[in-house]
Amino acid sequence: MPEQEARRPDPPISLLLRPKWLTARARALANERGRGARFFLLSLVGALFWVFIYTLLYKLLVYFRGVPDLGPFLAGKLLGMILIGFFSILLLSNVITALSSFFLARDLDLLVGAPVDWLKLYGAKLLETGVNSSWMVVLLAVPMFAAFGSAYHGGWLFPLLVIGVFVPFLVVPAVIGSALTLILVNVFPARRTRDILSVIAVLAAGGIVLLFRIVRPERLARPEGFRSLVEFVTVLRTPTSPFLPSEWVQRAVLSWLQERPSLLPVYLLWTTAAAAFVLGALLHWKLYPIGFSKAQESGERWARGGGFGRLGHKLFSPFGILRRELILKELRLFFRDTTQWSQLILLTVLVVVYVFNIKYLPLKGEGVTFFLVNVIPFLNLVLAGFVLASIAARFIFPSVSLEGRTLWLLRSSPMPVRQLLWAKFWVGTMPLLVLALGIVFVTDWLLQVSDFMFAVSVMTIAMMTIALCGMALGFGTLFPQFETENAAQIPTSFGGLMFMIASVGLIAGVVVLEARPVYGYLSARLYGTQTSPAEMLFGFGAAATLCVVATIVPIRIAKRRLEAVER
Repeated sequence: MPEQEARRPDPPISLLLRPKWLTARARALANERGRGARFFLLSLVGALFWVFIYTLLYKLLVYFRGVPDLGPFLAGKLLGMILIGFFSILLLSNVITALSSFFLARDLDLLVGAPVDWLKLYGAKLLETGVNSSWMVVLLAVPMFAAFGSAYHGGWLFPLLVIGVFVPFLVVPAVIGSALTLILVNVFPARRTRDILSVIAVLAAGGIVLLFRIVRPERLARPEGFRSLVEFVTVLRTPTSPFLPSEWVQRAVLSWLQERPSLLPVYLLWTTAAAAFVLGALLHWKLYPIGFSKAQESGERWARGGGFGRLGHKLFSPFGILRRELILKELRLFFRDTTQWSQLILLTVLVVVYVFNIKYLPLKGEGVTFFLVNVIPFLNLVLAGFVLASIAARFIFPSVSLEGRTLWLLRSSPMPVRQLLWAKFWVGTMPLLVLALGIVFVTDWLLQVSDFMFAVSVMTIAMMTIALCGMALGFGTLFPQFETENAAQIPTSFGGLMFMIASVGLIAGVVVLEARPVYGYLSARLYGTQTSPAEMLFGFGAAATLCVVATIVPIRIAKRRLEAVER
């Protein structure tokens, strides 16, 4: 017996993570149809995104470098603001991801019951949480640091410095987020904690975005807006977050680029990461067994009929029993999933920020012409279209995939597939249409546009909204993910990327087709000439036809796709 106890298995962290690695590699190497085309398209889009970010930041930093005295302060403030945004995103992402990694993952029943050292289990799950939460930030950071290194000639050692400071920068929010989740799970049941974390994360993200808009960082580009040069320089010299790792990364990078390397920020980063890991491990050793035990308990939930059901039955009774029940089913599923309806909070904040931006546009004063005042609201439709496309990708695109394993029940019933698709279409389209018309009405009122531009804006945004919803439903049916456990991951799939590319094409097509008649009308108003009725009829008619085709064709393709699914 003593000899057997001495030979007790003690698997390393690499062995604990090996199943995750094998699963990811199997998915990457699977011989799926069209996998090569998907990989090529994703690589192309990613490369173009990197080039865009790099070019934009590089030109901005070169301009800052040419500004005497104030250039380094502007570059430092820009880097600090980006890093504090990264840190906030990492913290929120780790808080949510740690719940699944530490408490709800399918492999935990085996790992917790196996002879695995608690510290190695903590290290493996912390690494898994950090990787799942940080990969997007890392991809965004690559072109950013490359632009700083190129603009300020960082040298061949600069990438090593970036790796040396960015690794502990990623560790700190991973440890803090995991610790916060551990504490919450010990207070609330794990399933309930997921709902609470979703609401907290959305509220925090919305607050950060709104605070960023209220601060109005564009003032830094206009020194004349400050009362004195001393006040402007003081704002630039003030640290963004003197006690956060983002400030230490900023100091380490800028000191290297200014040829005055400082080891103090690097020391602070690594010692803080090490101390956070030790404290997080101690908290895990003390609270994890209790929290994991609570996570296995299921909460009681009673299904009761309420005022919502009675109101829905009266309101939708003219549509017939089948359509009424399908609509009510979609509404119930939406409000029962906290990760779905809590996004409305963030959506509200984004709409407020959008209106703020429109309100502060400099469209009054010297040099602002009638043509400029009316063209900007027309181009504003492009931004509104992008906002609506992203909302449709989040709420309408996953609707078919969220049916999951219950799709066989719907297909086994005598219900026509078109009834299900049109119910999903109208439940998603009507709120989005109301939102789109509200945005256009408020922004056009703030811009004080002409009656013609107001009518064009309302008509265009209504057509684009209906078309985008039809495309979202169609692409979501063509590229379903019935096995997913998180609705937020569905829009980031290959099908979601294809939908966003198609949405960009639709928005561009509508704007290009309407640009000529709008330009002709504004020119006629400006120079007192006559407009061409044929030109306006062709432009607006072609745009309307494009939207109708983009609505009906994807839904018909989705209908054939669902009908091909085995009953």
